[in-house]
Amino acid sequence: MPDKLSGIDAMFNARSVAVVGASGNEGKLGFHVMKSLIQGRYSGSIFPINPGKREILGLRSYSSLIHVPSMVDLCVISLPSGLVPGIIRNCAEKDVKGIVLITAGFREIEDESGGRLQDEIMYIADEAGIPVIGPNTFGIVNLHARLNASFTPEFSDIRKGGISLLSQSGGMSHLMGFLSMRDDFGFSKIVGLGNRCNIDFTDMIPYLMRDPDTQVIALYVEGIDNPRRLFEVARGFMGKKPIIAYKVGLSAISDLASKSHTGSLAGRREIYEGAFKQAGILTVESSLELLDTAKALSSSPLPEGCAVAVLSGQAGPAMAACDICEKEGLRIIPFSEKTQKRIDNLLPPMAIRINPVDMGPAWYDSRAIRGIVESVLQDKAIDAILLCVMFASANEGSIRALSGLLTQWGRKKPIVCCFSSPPGIWGEEVKSLVEKGSIVNYATPEKAAKSLSALWKYKRIRESAQGG
Repeated sequence: MPDKLSGIDAMFNARSVAVVGASGNEGKLGFHVMKSLIQGRYSGSIFPINPGKREILGLRSYSSLIHVPSMVDLCVISLPSGLVPGIIRNCAEKDVKGIVLITAGFREIEDESGGRLQDEIMYIADEAGIPVIGPNTFGIVNLHARLNASFTPEFSDIRKGGISLLSQSGGMSHLMGFLSMRDDFGFSKIVGLGNRCNIDFTDMIPYLMRDPDTQVIALYVEGIDNPRRLFEVARGFMGKKPIIAYKVGLSAISDLASKSHTGSLAGRREIYEGAFKQAGILTVESSLELLDTAKALSSSPLPEGCAVAVLSGQAGPAMAACDICEKEGLRIIPFSEKTQKRIDNLLPPMAIRINPVDMGPAWYDSRAIRGIVESVLQDKAIDAILLCVMFASANEGSIRALSGLLTQWGRKKPIVCCFSSPPGIWGEEVKSLVEKGSIVNYATPEKAAKSLSALWKYKRIRESAQGG
């Protein structure tokens, strides 16, 4: 296929989209694709294709893709599988740049006819040089271009960000998209690879590596037809941008489920994990950890080393964070003599004043809280700060007192936090700090510590790639 990257770029930055199978009937996926484009405020031209309708959702409809009077960059197909080869031939005749094939009924079904049909459409698309995402996909989303070419209009409500997700599961894509809305962080692109007709992880990774809107690449992996090729491609970009993978298929049952879902067996997880490591891909063990890790890597600077200071408004969260830090290879080291002396002067003798620091006895003294954090930030031996404060009436002013300092420090060192409070308290202050890039915030100290460890692991991957 000639210049596949250019074709992929034309898809994600399409100036016009045709929806073959567009419908005004809410019971059809073609209706929801149209709704996604319109409600997402897509700024390009939208061409509904339906021979039985003159107008769909207020837009003129065409009987055939061939009859559209202007160029079409992206064609979204939602029709029965048997009609798809003819539509792809129309796309070739129309010089369409890329296809999103939502239709199911190909290699993922038990009947061998599905595999033969997928081979047929792949041959037609390859001969025409058209990249096809799918079949059996929910679609694609480019938040930076306001392009929601999926059957889920709610994807358009996700905030713009630097994380791009490549997923073999539409359900996991929806889960992660909606979790990002709950936690108020953003995506760049969300891609449902589906059965991977002629676009696979190995095609999307090079594209995203050169995409200026993508800072981190997150992978949800079930089964791969050519894993060696994936690892070679990833290794070629090692240290350029973080790649994180959540690989499922640990059990025999999920391995068989992968075959029925994507048409590929999942394979042995331990073999994949070893290969991921050699390729410089960070591996995680859950969908939440995939998001947490991606959030940290897209929002925080990397630490220079593994020396961490744990500062907490209460002793319990500090101990929970320290357990994870130690397990993940981070070091809770003593402070410099100058830092320790200043902390001793700011906290009463009954407090835990060495690393980890319990700042609870200074709840009523915002000046002391600020002074402790500032001293540790200035300590050259400390590479990163893990800061945990749980709301209590006595410490309500803590975050306000720290906001100016944390903003001033910006991205000089990683500051990973667990600021937790009831709704309506601290929310705006924490949101402002997150949006400025001053901190990354998590719901629990364990999640914060695990994400901080991912920053250090990626730092080592980048050093290895640079020969450090």
